[in-house]
Amino acid sequence: MARPTKAQRAAIAKRRADAIDLRLAGVDWLTIARKLAADPSINSDRAAYPQGYGCERYAKGQEPPTDDALIRAACKDVREALSERRAVLNEEVEELRSVEAERLDRLWFVAYKQAVRDGNLAAIDRALRIMERRAKLLGLDQPARTEVTGAEGGPLQIETADLAELEALIAITENAARGSE
Repeated sequence: MARPTKAQRAAIAKRRADAIDLRLAGVDWLTIARKLAADPSINSDRAAYPQGYGCERYAKGQEPPTDDALIRAACKDVREALSERRAVLNEEVEELRSVEAERLDRLWFVAYKQAVRDGNLAAIDRALRIMERRAKLLGLDQPARTEVTGAEGGPLQIETADLAELEALIAITENAARGSE
């Protein structure tokens, strides 16, 4: 299969954006897939969607994809589009993190000079706060270790329950919630 042209890539990006918009609006997968299908006979708008699902089959005059194939295509589109958006966001976050680190470095230098030169306690406190913020921003501090224990520091007791026991617990919880209203 040949690499898509620039126009085709733009149409695919548009289709993916439309798929995400529809999904965010609460539209079910099959409706999304049909709305973005290339073949007018299955497209819910009765129009050929540019670079829509099954466009290769439609161009060759073949039968349109099955509902399952359309749904898989719509799911894949949304998954790939969200993955691309995450990558862009991660790049932007890294760029912003670098900018913020530079700003903190400049502020710290001013506070540090006053703290060391003058012994200014307020400047010392400010320098420490800047250092704390920088450590949080860059993840320099090691996470605190937490340990979950049972009664009196002993091991946790894990119990199993069957469906009837779980339903009874849910009913008790729901009744207690209604009683507190």
